[in-house]
Order: sequence, then C-alpha cells, then structure tokens
Amino acid sequence: MNNDVIQSTIDFAKCELAKYESGHDWYHTYRVWSVAKKIAEQEKADLFVVELAALLHDIADAKFHDGNEEIGSIVASKFLKLQNVSFEIIEKVVYIIRNISFKSEGIEKSKKTIEFQIVQDADRLDAIGAIGIARAFAFGGFKNHKIFDPEIPPALNMTKAEYKNHKSTSINHFYEKLLKLKNLMNTEAGRALALKRHKFLEKYLEQFFEEWNGL
Repeated sequence: MNNDVIQSTIDFAKCELAKYESGHDWYHTYRVWSVAKKIAEQEKADLFVVELAALLHDIADAKFHDGNEEIGSIVASKFLKLQNVSFEIIEKVVYIIRNISFKSEGIEKSKKTIEFQIVQDADRLDAIGAIGIARAFAFGGFKNHKIFDPEIPPALNMTKAEYKNHKSTSINHFYEKLLKLKNLMNTEAGRALALKRHKFLEKYLEQFFEEWNGL
C-alpha cells in the first residue's frame, strides 16, 4: 500500500507543481525527495514519512499564495486523507511541511523528529551548491530583483516578518540565507554534503566579485 501512496503522491506533486517557476517546480521536489531518501537510510528513519513530507513540502509554497503559510499543510492533509493515510502519519507530515522553511528557523531541535531533520536538510541542500546558485538567480529574475547593487547592503539579522517581506538583490540573498545554511544542518550526512556545496558558493562569490570589479 505504501508504494501505491507514494506513486499517487508523485503524480499529485508533478501536477500541482507544474505551475511554479523553475526553482520551486517538480524537479526541485524530486531532488529533495532523492536526497532525503539517501539520508533517511543512514539515519534509520521512517522512510514513508520522509518520502511523503519531501514530496509534499512545497505543494503550495506561501511565496506563491500571498504569504499564506497554512495552505501547504491544508492541501497536503486533504490529499493524504483521500489516500487513506493514517491520522498519525498525516500529523507528522503536516508538522514538517508547516515548519520546514528557513524563516521558521528557531524551532528547538528537541521538537524536530529525525524525519523532520532529514527533510529540512534535504531542502536546504538544494538551496546551496551549483543548483542553489541557479535557483537563487532564477527566483530573483522571477521576482524582478537586481542581480547585485553595491548600494544595497545585505540585511543579516532579520526577524521572520522582515525576512518574509524583504526585497533585496540575488547576491545579497547569498549572505542573508544561503551562506548560513551550512551551520543549520541537522544530520551528520547533511552537514557533510553541505560543506562541499558551501565551498562552491564561496568560490562562486569570489569569482563574481573579481569580475564585478573588472579584474
């Protein structure tokens, strides 16, 4: 039965995410799902919960729904009920979806199940490295943000509300979020993968500013 539910969830996610820009589309979810499964094997987590949460974590991202942070968990819950998933599993998946985002950082680790930690790590890993750089500029273009403006400094200590409404440049986003993710990983496997991708971010920025300054 679990395999049937996973396949139905894949089909549902592909359909729902077809309308989103390329940084938050099905392929983003596919990568998060793939990495989450690998980490889950090492952590001996509940693979069913991990897969469902990874596949549904961006099913209705608040960024594309006027900031509504509840719609994703509502859509996921309704879908899982139609699949006859148990109430206990749905609760676990919905909790992950509701709290996974960067702007919700601050949740005590004791309140994060291992499944939560794994899906959050997998999602954060897709925001750094080569893919993370591509996603940052894709979303910046989608929101009509500047690539860089030296007269607009990065805002480094924003509250959740400030982060949610903040408009910046794509390069500033590296300092406001992406470069912070390495130290926010939950699992050992996540930290190892993040270190490699973090170094790529640093190398990219070094090259970017050399070229920006005409060197």
